[in-house]
Amino acid sequence: MAATVSLKSSLLLPSPISDFSGASLSISSQTRRRSWQPRGARMQVAASADSKNILVMGGTRFIGVFLSRLLVKEGHQVTLFTRGKAPITQQLPGESDAEYAEFSSKVLHLKGDRQDFDFVKTSLSAKGFDVVYDINGREAVEVAPILDALPNLEQYIYCSSAGVYLKSDLLPHFETDAVDPKSRHKGKLETESLLESRDVNWTSIRPVYIYGPLNYNPVEEWFFHRLKAGRPIPVPGAGNQITQLGHVKDLATAFGLVLGNPKASKQVFNISGAKYVTFDGLARACAKAGGFPEPEIVHYNPKDFDFGKKKAFPFRDQHFFASIEKATSELGCTPEYDLVEGLTDSYNLDFGRGTFRKEADFTTDDMILGKKLVSV
Repeated sequence: MAATVSLKSSLLLPSPISDFSGASLSISSQTRRRSWQPRGARMQVAASADSKNILVMGGTRFIGVFLSRLLVKEGHQVTLFTRGKAPITQQLPGESDAEYAEFSSKVLHLKGDRQDFDFVKTSLSAKGFDVVYDINGREAVEVAPILDALPNLEQYIYCSSAGVYLKSDLLPHFETDAVDPKSRHKGKLETESLLESRDVNWTSIRPVYIYGPLNYNPVEEWFFHRLKAGRPIPVPGAGNQITQLGHVKDLATAFGLVLGNPKASKQVFNISGAKYVTFDGLARACAKAGGFPEPEIVHYNPKDFDFGKKKAFPFRDQHFFASIEKATSELGCTPEYDLVEGLTDSYNLDFGRGTFRKEADFTTDDMILGKKLVSV
């Protein structure tokens, strides 16, 4: 187990748009490999770099689970900073006993609350980390104590969000696009500003929608619940809104590629899948990934309903996607998973095994379908 250091308390669209024909998947996540193994030169992470003493803020829920494994495999000393409320390590589906034993024996744990700024300064300064991966930081005030504690920090790598961009008619979003200081991700935007203002080597990653095994946000899980229940899938509007998803393992790879990379110094990178997808296309892709029949899709006008505080659909009702050209050209970061293959991986290693984060709730679906039946 991990050592613990206790100090104190219907369309699938690529960048040039093409259609999703629904052709059969040629490579399944089961046949490709039993567990996640980085493959090829593009998956190598700072292979020539010296071993680093790395702190991962978070690391036990989703992104950090895959990132920490990648870093350990590359020979780095990895410490996870968490409140200790969840198990520090857990064996992943498809991960062999030997792989898990090796990982759990090497990863370290620092228990604490990042809101306890005095503790953060004291504990981190005592450890003298070379690199920080901040996976769960939301506000700039949470980051300043870390920077203060580590004056000799080599790199601060931050998980931001593509949600910081100002809504625009011109898409995809590029890293140089205008940002929205009033967005719900304004804390991440303010953190990027803080990093830029400080004398620190930083890199910020802006994912779009993230999916994959262990996803705690109801992205693919939302569709899988309805498909398994044999229910229609309510989709707002005409269903042709274009969005973008990136697999968590590809995101972890991108995080690894910026480590010690001079091209990543004081830079922002969008990270997501290589293709864009419509809402209707995503519903069909999820059905294909899980081996379900072609789904019945019901379109509705959100303005016709009062859902209260409930969320009727897991995506923002607009076109929302970003260019990953910069990451591809400057980092050599090419997504390994296409959408159907990635959704198949997620289904086979998570929902298809009977595991999920949230129970199915069809309350808003029934409101939509009830109104549709009355109007027929």
